Amino acid sequence: MSEASGKKEAQERVDRIQAFRREQEQLAGEGILILTEEQRAQLDAHLNKTLAELAARFDVDVSDSQKQISLAMRIASALGGLALCAAVVLFFYRYWGLLSTSFQVGILIAIPILLLLAMDLVSRKEQTLYYTSLLGIVAFASFILNLNAVGFIYNMAPSPNAFLAWGLFALVLGYSYRLRLQVAAGLVLLAFYLATDFVVLRGSSFDAVFGRPETFLPGALALLATPLILRHSKYPGFPMVYRLFGLAFVFLVLLVLSNWGQLSYLPFAKKTIEGIYQMSGFAVAAGAIWTGFRHRWTESINLGSGFFAIFLFNRLFVWWWDWMPKYLFFLIIGIIALILLAVFRRFRAASAKREAA
Repeated sequence: MSEASGKKEAQERVDRIQAFRREQEQLAGEGILILTEEQRAQLDAHLNKTLAELAARFDVDVSDSQKQISLAMRIASALGGLALCAAVVLFFYRYWGLLSTSFQVGILIAIPILLLLAMDLVSRKEQTLYYTSLLGIVAFASFILNLNAVGFIYNMAPSPNAFLAWGLFALVLGYSYRLRLQVAAGLVLLAFYLATDFVVLRGSSFDAVFGRPETFLPGALALLATPLILRHSKYPGFPMVYRLFGLAFVFLVLLVLSNWGQLSYLPFAKKTIEGIYQMSGFAVAAGAIWTGFRHRWTESINLGSGFFAIFLFNRLFVWWWDWMPKYLFFLIIGIIALILLAVFRRFRAASAKREAA
């Protein structure tokens, strides 16, 4: 079992113990399960020992307050990393012109290497990876800045290959130190690389990718397919990242093209293209919800539900806003929201029934 998987299972067991204690207290208050003082003492001693062992071995959160503190630490780690990134960028702008070219190149090479060495050293000393994540953010930002600076120094033309280099670097950081934020950044950059490479091969400038949303679909589909093909037994949280960003890219492309069909490569009339992508948006959102319920993928359910509502309300706005009284429009929106709530509740009940069976 990997360290990341072990910590995840340890945290789940801690949560089960806390839920058991709350349920036991509830049952005792209702007079259903009453333990003697000796039994209660033995139970508490065993549970406290188990929690202490899990906390010592995996550094898990054994109380709600610790979970809140851990969340605050993750936020502080991200903010600290962004602040240090800003410090590095401002340092470059402040003193860069005073340095010789050879010294500039030396600094650009040394900074990412030093940060990687610091990450490796820190990761060996901590289990929570807060400081490792902070250094990873700075290392990633420095690598992006360094490639841009090298291109400026040697007057190199902008290239979509930069997205490939940045994305691979982020993935190496993420997989080496189990950092989901870096993995997410790497996946987004690789999706951009595939899209920009496609428009360049068609003879356009790589920044034309933003005018052709369909170029993001191959990368999005690759993200969705990767966790189905490659097992992530050592990285249990990574498949969720692939699905989340793969679906996000697909939904955003469908949403844009359902309103601006002229941006599509399809050789049809604008209204026809928009109609195709409108129906595709509803179908993909419904499929994401159904697949999420079937495989217990929470991110798929949430994202599919959110975009299904967005597609629906977007269509209702386009169809009815200009001619319908505003109070009636919002009344219908409220009724539809209640219907959707009832439908999702039935889905939830069916899922609970299936799990109980």
